[in-house]
Amino acid sequence: MPMPTPRLFALSALATATLLAGCASSSHFRYTPPPAAPITPEGGSGWTDKPGWATEKFAVAAANPLATDAGYQVLKAGGNAIDAAVAVQMVLSLVEPQSSGIGGGAFLLHSSGRELVAWDGRETAPAAATEKLFIGADGKPMPFYDGVVGGRSVGVPGTVRMLEQAHRAHGRLPWAQLIQPAIQLAEQGFQVSPRLATMLANEKHLIKDPVAAKYFYDAAGKPWPVGHVLKNPELAEVLRGIAARGSAALLQGPLAQAIVDKVTRHANPGQMTLADLANYQPKRRAPLCHDLAAAGKTVEVCGFPPPSSGAIAIGQILGILAQTPGAAMKPDAAGLPTADWLHYYTEAARLAFADRAQYVADPDFVQPPAGSWMSLLDPAYLKSRAALIGAQSLKVAQPGQPGALKIGFAPMPEQPEYGTSHISIVDAHGNALAMTTTIEDAFGARQMVKGFLLNNELTDFSFAPTSADGQPIANRVQPGKRPRSSMAPTLVFEKNADGSRGPLLMSGGSPGGALIIHYTAKTLHGVLNWGLTPQQAINLPNFGSTNGPSLLEEKKFPPATVEALRTRGAEVREMNMTSGLQAITRANVHGKPMWLGGADPRREGVVLGD
Repeated sequence: MPMPTPRLFALSALATATLLAGCASSSHFRYTPPPAAPITPEGGSGWTDKPGWATEKFAVAAANPLATDAGYQVLKAGGNAIDAAVAVQMVLSLVEPQSSGIGGGAFLLHSSGRELVAWDGRETAPAAATEKLFIGADGKPMPFYDGVVGGRSVGVPGTVRMLEQAHRAHGRLPWAQLIQPAIQLAEQGFQVSPRLATMLANEKHLIKDPVAAKYFYDAAGKPWPVGHVLKNPELAEVLRGIAARGSAALLQGPLAQAIVDKVTRHANPGQMTLADLANYQPKRRAPLCHDLAAAGKTVEVCGFPPPSSGAIAIGQILGILAQTPGAAMKPDAAGLPTADWLHYYTEAARLAFADRAQYVADPDFVQPPAGSWMSLLDPAYLKSRAALIGAQSLKVAQPGQPGALKIGFAPMPEQPEYGTSHISIVDAHGNALAMTTTIEDAFGARQMVKGFLLNNELTDFSFAPTSADGQPIANRVQPGKRPRSSMAPTLVFEKNADGSRGPLLMSGGSPGGALIIHYTAKTLHGVLNWGLTPQQAINLPNFGSTNGPSLLEEKKFPPATVEALRTRGAEVREMNMTSGLQAITRANVHGKPMWLGGADPRREGVVLGD
């Protein structure tokens, strides 16, 4: 595949707009919006070919061209990866409101080349929440959307305060300047993208909120069409407050009161208080890193520790797969995963998801098995799990026991997970990050406050607090607790000859609920084991299992592959699997070090850089 030239991307209008003469100073950043908000011909489940990108100095990959452009301009002005992430997230709050925003939470994995830090901005349950939050009047867990829509599901938002603290620790440009792109776009307007229009057309609950209805729909109650210029002066005012006063503008004072009122006065009320908002604190955690054998060499894969299950599940899947015949298997002549390889992958996935349901939850409330989350990634344990894989499907795997003492939790029943957006950035100063950010379900709790949507993150807890026999579930609702996540921001490093951590090799991640784990694992395996570029790996059909049926992206696999999996005893479901992968990898192109970027053709993302 011929390598694209630096800064090659499909949107020429945006490319021209980002080559700014006034962005040379590292001490001052002035955002210049594109002359016209670009539209990509891509809906929620459509496919638009992406060229793949190659850059020399820096790169930013995000889910919307306007957000990528804001991050690019920050990097061009001498800002670093954290600076760019702040700008990207604020713009995403405006242009991709269905997926993430200032009313939600995020996990950010940051490398400075010397230090690796996991910044946890996950939402928390209000102090008054109890484990019966999602138990209905009949004593049973309520239907999912009965829990989602309204104030009941809203967790204390953490994205802005987390970014503020990360910027305080690592940022280079002034905080207030990084908010300006989103403020200008909110005031001047942006064109509704095909994806946003498609999501609105398929949405049933959002119009029930009068504030959201007035913003997202016309007077006749029809969602705004593609290309409609949408302005958000209320959000611009909120962002001006955040630019001036930081996270306190969101979590204290009149805006905090507006959030509490929205949550508590709904017909399906929550229990959030002003104290919950004011007292929210992000956590600075140690990343979860493990070695992975890939294509004859060992790399170090680093991800987010609990309360996210992403890094553990990905590490288990790839670690188990490495100890099966699947480790040596390559794609078929058409470049597709073979039925034999898919069998080994989905069996490894069943085993990993069984452990995920049994053990993983907020580490401030739940002890890890054998005293360490790394027990779930111990090579000897993974070898014992791999030994359970045979010629026929396990169908439903049972959790393992990595330690001598059995943990007294019941497995969490499977429950829907949605939403989310991913950002990957490498800068010219040796920093890199992977950040996955969310309001959970599309349009969150369907509650709009001052121009932004509130999350429904509490529905990531188990609705049932105990099993039928009364055994507690690790991921049940508890006050102040962070719900378990599948978000998997990932950084991969080479290993030095002495076994120490070497240079950055890759940044990646995806939205997609529980399937984030499979989307990210697919991309890692494609790049590390099959030698694909990030764009080629992202383009691979999606697949996986959450410890039930084998899931295949519809219309992407030949009937013979589907039938071969069924003959191995698997129930196969072909379905829409709309990932939103972003990835950047380091490579030598014609002897020259380059950053290769990829964005998911299933969504609207692009990569920019110099």
